[in-house]
Amino acid sequence: MLSVKQVCICPAGRTEPLFAPLSCDVAAGEVVTIMGPSGIGKSTLLDFIGGHLGRDFVGLGTVSLDGCDVTHRPAEARGIGVLFQDALLFPHLSVGQNLAFGLGPAPRDRAARRQAIEEALETAGLSGFADRDPATLSGGQRARVALMRALLARPKALLLDEPFSRLDEALRGDIRDFVFDHIRRQGVPTLLATHDAADAEAAGGPVLRLAPEAP
Repeated sequence: MLSVKQVCICPAGRTEPLFAPLSCDVAAGEVVTIMGPSGIGKSTLLDFIGGHLGRDFVGLGTVSLDGCDVTHRPAEARGIGVLFQDALLFPHLSVGQNLAFGLGPAPRDRAARRQAIEEALETAGLSGFADRDPATLSGGQRARVALMRALLARPKALLLDEPFSRLDEALRGDIRDFVFDHIRRQGVPTLLATHDAADAEAAGGPVLRLAPEAP
């Protein structure tokens, strides 16, 4: 369970929040969608939840995972994965090495690590791609590799920041279904920030709309 309680974000040096305080609980395998006008602070909200909030903003409220308050933990200690608009694969690493980065230090056995990578590629429909340069992948292939890398890290929660917005319309539906299916299978509580109502419909969960705080 990912719990967000009375969270709001203020630009540094100001007292007016970007949006009214937000609270929600996200169950295992559930995708809660956050929508709102451009500039309202959807990505900034995810930054706060994931522990990446920049110094230009101040966040208030609490973020909890399975009842444990992680609000003041650094990003790497929260166990929250993030998928952005761009897949952000490491260009100097092969596809397999990118996936190995998601595995972290465990498993230590080389054969076990290779098996985990091959299984992830097979799941993504990319068998035999371990040695490929990420630059040779299509947008849809990059999106699938990015998701599998995030899931290999076994996150306790996942944040999706407009992850489908740069995909061609023909690919968008298939990749969206692929992402949501794997989130549900692995039981990862997920927050999705998007402008697209079709994304929210496909997610199938509650939709929260950010709005300015009433004067």
